[in-house]
Amino acid sequence: MKKILMLCLVAVMCAGVSVAQEKKAKAEKQIVTTVFCTDIDCEGCAKKVYNSIPFEKGVKDVKVDVKAKTVTVQYDASKNSDATLVNAFTKIKVKAEPKKK
Repeated sequence: MKKILMLCLVAVMCAGVSVAQEKKAKAEKQIVTTVFCTDIDCEGCAKKVYNSIPFEKGVKDVKVDVKAKTVTVQYDASKNSDATLVNAFTKIKVKAEPKKK
């Protein structure tokens, strides 16, 4: 009886581990990269972006191109969205909109 109980317990634990790995794999697939057209024109503006946008929820990477006036943001779509990031830019007084593809 103890052996059967132990086998059932091991089977349940293995099933739980496989479900957790599937959820983790799904979360990794939701990384989105968006290029925002902005009104930045100097390194001071770029510094404002670097000091605030990376700390928004779900943001993984931020790259600023002052000459092209663009900001590339890589983020987790389950935790953030383009609209939320536009609001974050507004908070630091930078006009931004997602670049049309």
